[in-house]
Amino acid sequence: MLEKSTLYICATPIGNLGDITLRVLETLKEVDFIAAEDTRHSRKLLNHYDIKTPLISYHQHNEKFRTNEVIMRLKAGETCALISDAGMPGISDPGQVLIKACLKENLKIDVLPGPNAALTALVLSGMPTDNFIYLGFLPTVQGERKRILTSVAELTCTMIFYEAPHRLIRTLEDIHEILGDRVTVVARELTKLHQSVHRGLISELLEQFRIAAPKGECCILLGPPVREIEQGQPDDWLCEVNKLEREGKNSKEAMKIVAKKRGISKRDIYKARLEQK
Repeated sequence: MLEKSTLYICATPIGNLGDITLRVLETLKEVDFIAAEDTRHSRKLLNHYDIKTPLISYHQHNEKFRTNEVIMRLKAGETCALISDAGMPGISDPGQVLIKACLKENLKIDVLPGPNAALTALVLSGMPTDNFIYLGFLPTVQGERKRILTSVAELTCTMIFYEAPHRLIRTLEDIHEILGDRVTVVARELTKLHQSVHRGLISELLEQFRIAAPKGECCILLGPPVREIEQGQPDDWLCEVNKLEREGKNSKEAMKIVAKKRGISKRDIYKARLEQK
């Protein structure tokens, strides 16, 4: 039984339509109306489960106007379910403005847990889960993006980012430049038919994605930094590169091997070699 004047925040599937709780389904059927990020997208989910509840749009471009409307209807005794296109509303999706407004007006809020891309990717990645930070989507402006990355450079926990496929390479390049060549996982199309998980150093993933650009929304999981003692000094890198070259490796291949071993970028080794000359 739903309570009057209550906002129900409902997590919806991030890909597979079967990943929805019975409680969310019951709530979506019983509320007076549903506020959805994209009504056309959400209609597919509702039709799949034969849910006929009226929909209104609630997204970043009409958030202010719709918040006032939802608050008025809640005050009048109606119930509302807030859903986003995928996952938990308010986590890199519209919702926080409405939640704050409800709290300000002393209206009841209830959260119905369910799918979340960041936590799904974290567990799937095999990265440390005892200490992690979620950073969402990085800014599209490079200067602002680099500023944020610089501000978290000293953190030793797992970092989680969201990214669109067409921005993945440039984001990984900036992470590589600012945070170094860390062990990284890129999970894409989570819970869908073509789900894939790519693991390796950032430099390795960049080479892979430059050949075959990924499709679908991506989740980037960045491991803790390689300890400085393992990285060594430029003289150590060059000594190892020279040894590999004497053994028959070409310069490019030798630098790649040493960079992977030391957890640094090939550019660092190349720069050290130029400075040595």
